[in-house]
Amino acid sequence: MKNSLLRSKKIGVLMGGKSSEREVSLRSGTAIYNSLKSLKYNVAAIDVQDDFCDVLKKKRIDVAFIALHGGHGENGAIQGMLEVMGIPYTGSGVLASALAMDKEASKKVFLYHGIPVPPFKIVRSSEFGVRSSKKGSEPKTRNSELETGFRLPWVVKPASEGSSVGVEIVRDRSKSGKALKKAFSYGDKVIIEKYIEGKEIQIGILNNKVLGGVEVRPSLEFYNYKAKYTSGLTEYILPPELSKKVYERSRNAALSAHLALGCSGATRVDLRVDNNGAPFVLEVNTIPGMTETSLLPKIARLSGLDFPALLEEILGGIEGER
Repeated sequence: MKNSLLRSKKIGVLMGGKSSEREVSLRSGTAIYNSLKSLKYNVAAIDVQDDFCDVLKKKRIDVAFIALHGGHGENGAIQGMLEVMGIPYTGSGVLASALAMDKEASKKVFLYHGIPVPPFKIVRSSEFGVRSSKKGSEPKTRNSELETGFRLPWVVKPASEGSSVGVEIVRDRSKSGKALKKAFSYGDKVIIEKYIEGKEIQIGILNNKVLGGVEVRPSLEFYNYKAKYTSGLTEYILPPELSKKVYERSRNAALSAHLALGCSGATRVDLRVDNNGAPFVLEVNTIPGMTETSLLPKIARLSGLDFPALLEEILGGIEGER
């Protein structure tokens, strides 16, 4: 959709919602709203609640800029509703969003396309005697039965959450039960990955082209929720300190992952690069964060796109992608 045409449209920035990433989404959405408003777009900030369809109609929204993280905002549900309503939106479509959000589904797609991923195992709550995953419950797990087929350390995380919510690194098998309890509190399916010793690399993709990358060096054990959204806890190296060959290999793996899922617009692909220079794709984020500490804006800035220009590129890529 040409940006000149967008000047005559009302853009709704969808933010908030009810997922575990609500606060980060509000920060992303507010940054997007303020920037588009400064560019003189006709824009409205919308906190997505149960009545959001009525709000979209009432405010006469023509285009949706999705700034929702996690939950229904990122798993294809909101995208499907917008398609039913006939409202164009930023980012990936229904299927790509659903695949990217489900770490089991996305890893199987990556494997089919020959894209390297860490060894992993999917476990379900019923296999470990978990009584309930509802908040406030005390799930019980028989961690003695946990066998992955690969050595420690393990990364234990919910299969359908983002922003490293519920993630734990397990270096001692006796700690796996606690990690599983935490992960199962976010859903009935958990993924256990082989922890890849090496570097954390994030690659930004915009309209099916690689923008660039960043290496993240958290001061905490790993790049968890606190490290991501607390200023000063993480060092960002732009571009990553990788050899030209390894960086190119990482960029290619990231773009392949983006394309394999059928993603559109802006994504951020998370990878680990081991000590031998081999990249492993962890996941594709179809709605990257847009806060002051978020990685995609940092990557875009290095490529010559400031924050407002990045938003306009995202908006301009809506038409014809789906």
